Amino acid sequence: MSKRVTIDPVTRIEGHLRVDVEVENGKVSKAWSSGQMWRGVETILIGRDPRDAWAITQRICGVCTTVHAICSVRAVENALQLEIPVNAQYIRNLIILAHAVHDHIVHFYHLSALDWVDVTSALKADPDKTAQLAESLSTWSGNSKHEFRKVKERLTGFVGTGQLGIFTNGYWGHPAMKLPPEVNLLACSHYLQALEVQRYASKIVSILGSKSPHIQNVAVGGVANALAVDSQSVLTVERLLAVKEWIDKLTDFVKNVYLIDVAAVGAFYPDWTTYGRGIVDYLSVPDIPLDGKGTTFALPGGYIDNADLATYKPITSFNDAYFRDGVTEAVKHSWYSYSEGDGKSLHPYKGETTPKYTDFQDNGKYSWLKSPSFYGKPMQVGPLARVLAMVAAKHEPTIKYATQTLDTVSALAKTKVGLGALHSTIGRHAARAVSCAVQVDELAKQWDLLLANMATGDLKTFNKPVFPKGEIAGVGFHEAPRGVLSHWVVINDGKIKNYQCVVPSTWNAAPRNEKDVPGAYEACLIGNPIADPEKPLEVLRTVHSFDPCIACAIHVVDEEHKEIVKVRAL
Repeated sequence: MSKRVTIDPVTRIEGHLRVDVEVENGKVSKAWSSGQMWRGVETILIGRDPRDAWAITQRICGVCTTVHAICSVRAVENALQLEIPVNAQYIRNLIILAHAVHDHIVHFYHLSALDWVDVTSALKADPDKTAQLAESLSTWSGNSKHEFRKVKERLTGFVGTGQLGIFTNGYWGHPAMKLPPEVNLLACSHYLQALEVQRYASKIVSILGSKSPHIQNVAVGGVANALAVDSQSVLTVERLLAVKEWIDKLTDFVKNVYLIDVAAVGAFYPDWTTYGRGIVDYLSVPDIPLDGKGTTFALPGGYIDNADLATYKPITSFNDAYFRDGVTEAVKHSWYSYSEGDGKSLHPYKGETTPKYTDFQDNGKYSWLKSPSFYGKPMQVGPLARVLAMVAAKHEPTIKYATQTLDTVSALAKTKVGLGALHSTIGRHAARAVSCAVQVDELAKQWDLLLANMATGDLKTFNKPVFPKGEIAGVGFHEAPRGVLSHWVVINDGKIKNYQCVVPSTWNAAPRNEKDVPGAYEACLIGNPIADPEKPLEVLRTVHSFDPCIACAIHVVDEEHKEIVKVRAL
């Protein structure tokens, strides 16, 4: 007999996601992923100045802010074929990378670790044994007996008051929890330390972007940062030296804590390398451009067919026709309608955003997310797609960190774990950690490149855009923390005629497409074990492994300007 389980909303994510599953014989047999609000930003942008789009689109989300700003200016610059100064590229790259490192640390420790870590079990741990284990794995200065004793006392205090504070509402004692008490205490300690460490990444974004969240420094044509080597009123070498200090602190944590913790969790959950495979057609895009035209990149990207790295096809530039021509979106199972029929799939330049709400229909429309395809196929995007593409492209830093992580897992699990284990729920966490290590190294490299270029006397950061008469179109893409993000703009006589955002969580959380093929979340949940349908922890594990950001895939607007919500400061 099957049982229907509905999780609404899925928590510890950004935005409003509903997930329904049918459970048969202790496993998921069918799944539905449903975004629960309408994103109307595309409608808001029609008729506006393209130079303003970046400031509006980054308000889609309070987490994925920087990525939309960057993608938007890239789209308009692509339409204009506008080259930007290399200093502007380096500054954007630093912001992108700092944002990504922040995002990965927060996702693992504060948004998904509690799917695997039993906080109450940590109360049974021996802090001295925890320190012994931690010191055998890394040289992190926070792995002391004193630190673990202090954290255990703190947790005991929470429990003694009848509350768990920030650890409230977990599935403590769930039969799917397998970590020993000492590993749980280790993870809880690093959870608290990560709260402090992630601030360094936010400081970098704030210094370079003027504000975080919602940076204020980008512009179509470059950035608004004035550079100088001898003035205190602009972005000086002194401020950049502070940035470098924070980069070093992030590097220490990522390499000596984050990578190790993910490997340790993976070693204790080897069965989770067999769950969550789903769609294994992977799409990523290159990023961290090294020139003003976007023709060379520090980090490669491309398409992989059916998990076969030998099929890797690179995407090579901001003008790559292979990417530009391959993306479409369908609405057969989405709460929208197309003028030529809902069985169609439209290219984003021709995209339509016309709401058509029907209520939740299992076999009809059930989500505010559209269904993107790449040459007719749904994709999995995100850190796993990114890491596999970089391995296929023989990117040495990625190969180094992937090998190191898998070797650590193998040593702890006492069995050989290979690259194939990454096609899984726990594999996505490992890939995100590997990606983070690559990005924190690249963060330091981009800092060096900016300083070296400033030393030559080149301080230019902006090229003025000029909008022609008539119609032009452009796409801006970015390998955001959660995967491929693309903004598509059609401009007519200097005003926006059409605008579409195809975001990572639209790719992954999409409902079935026009051919009724499920999206990545829905496909990855099939076969997932469910020990207790009343406590569907295992569903959350797989969904959280993608780091959903549904606010990016959906939004809300009232065309009649009626009050939707009122916020009052107390």
